[in-house]
Amino acid sequence: MILPAGTATPTQLSKSASASPIPLPNRTHATLSPTKPNTNRSLSLKHATKFTDPIVAWTSSISHHCKNGHLVEAASEFVRMREAGVEPNHITLITLLSACAHYPSRTSLSFGATLHAHARKLGLDLNDVMVGTALIDMYAKCSRVGSARLVFDQMGVRNLVSWNTMIVGYMRNGEIENAFQLFDELPEKNVISWTALIGGFVKRDYHEEALECFQTMQLAGVAPDHVTIISVLSACANLGTLGLGLWVHRLVMTQDFRNYVRVSNSLIDMYSRCGCIEIAHQVFDRMPEKTVVSWNSIIVGFAVNGLAAEALNFFNSMQKEGLEPDGVSYTGALTACSHAGLIDEGLRIFDNMKRVHGIFPRIEHYGCLVDLYSRAGRLEEALNVIKNMPMKPNEVVLGSLLAACRTQGDIGLAENVMNYILELDPGGNSNFVLLSNIYAAVGKWDGATKVRRRMKDRGIQKEPGFSSIEIDSIIHKFVAGDKSHEENDYIYDALELLSFEMQLFGCY
Repeated sequence: MILPAGTATPTQLSKSASASPIPLPNRTHATLSPTKPNTNRSLSLKHATKFTDPIVAWTSSISHHCKNGHLVEAASEFVRMREAGVEPNHITLITLLSACAHYPSRTSLSFGATLHAHARKLGLDLNDVMVGTALIDMYAKCSRVGSARLVFDQMGVRNLVSWNTMIVGYMRNGEIENAFQLFDELPEKNVISWTALIGGFVKRDYHEEALECFQTMQLAGVAPDHVTIISVLSACANLGTLGLGLWVHRLVMTQDFRNYVRVSNSLIDMYSRCGCIEIAHQVFDRMPEKTVVSWNSIIVGFAVNGLAAEALNFFNSMQKEGLEPDGVSYTGALTACSHAGLIDEGLRIFDNMKRVHGIFPRIEHYGCLVDLYSRAGRLEEALNVIKNMPMKPNEVVLGSLLAACRTQGDIGLAENVMNYILELDPGGNSNFVLLSNIYAAVGKWDGATKVRRRMKDRGIQKEPGFSSIEIDSIIHKFVAGDKSHEENDYIYDALELLSFEMQLFGCY
């Protein structure tokens, strides 16, 4: 529905500007006006003169609200602009559409559709490539990728940005096949096109596909930028492909973005998650500039590698350097305490987070606290933390306690935790396998059988575990009993030879 225009015309407004400011309709006329009057209009239109284009003045005010995240006020201003008889131009529409995309919601989508209708009236959605691209981005970020594609198909003029925006929109909404198909149709592929696919794969946890895409990009002769490198390093970190990570690091050292803070942060994360914490430490020490994220990366890196003392030293050094720790910093410090069994230190850090730094603990911090007690065998205290949390525990927090019940052989508490999980999420399927294994570990086969039967009734299938190894930057996965590997015969021949030699030496 097109928003109604007022009785004043742009010509009348420009004529009256020399004698008085551009008239602003009363806010009560705006259908989307906020409940409270805006008393802090730093970009008021009352100072407009005869030299000010009314469209520029209104658009400037709208842009000010958009930059401050005040979408309702921006929408209200747009309504008042139309009531004043001033037609928006392509910059006005792009500014508002970008704000809708940046703050996606039902309200944003509704207002964005209204802007689309107005753009159609002016012919801008078909003939102005920037407006069309802004519409694609808005619909995609509001999870209306079908509408985004409709705009894309109807555009009279497209450029590479339009294509890339549509590809990113597909990847954002998980429509990978459509993204690939559109990518193949793209007449000219630049680094942004390739990065859209690679980054999309990483965000959807298709890390192997991301690395394959990166290798194809290299063969196509397209040089990566720092955004590409960050996505590739994230994929390497998730897969543990240290060989490829080292190659990417060497590539980084030859490029202009080798001193980008975000690239260095990604290198620290990749090396830490691949178990090479010393190299991660070297990267950190050589950084000319360090941010809170840099410190967090090295703190978490040392923590997850079981080096609690080093992680806590970095946590303290960060504060001595004048940087305020954030929630991630405290997650790393609490993880370090959990792995090292430092209960008192962990409780002190948790208390300081709230009392000293005013950081309200999130569920991951309570999860660290549960894990801290659970690893120390203090299961009742861990359960008390769960009961007194200000938010509902998720399955990860409860699963941590359930795993500790298995270690301690506490069947009764395990059953209580499992009942809590089912009460929390009756349709949830996680942790059934863990409960079955707890029964089996203490020889309660009736209980294990009962859980397995329950899993069968729910249609739950245990996901097979696998082992993996990296050879020449390629990940090879192995599942028990699986013979689908392309070099299966050679692998089993080698296993038989090893088994024979072990028997000769009396190993079994």
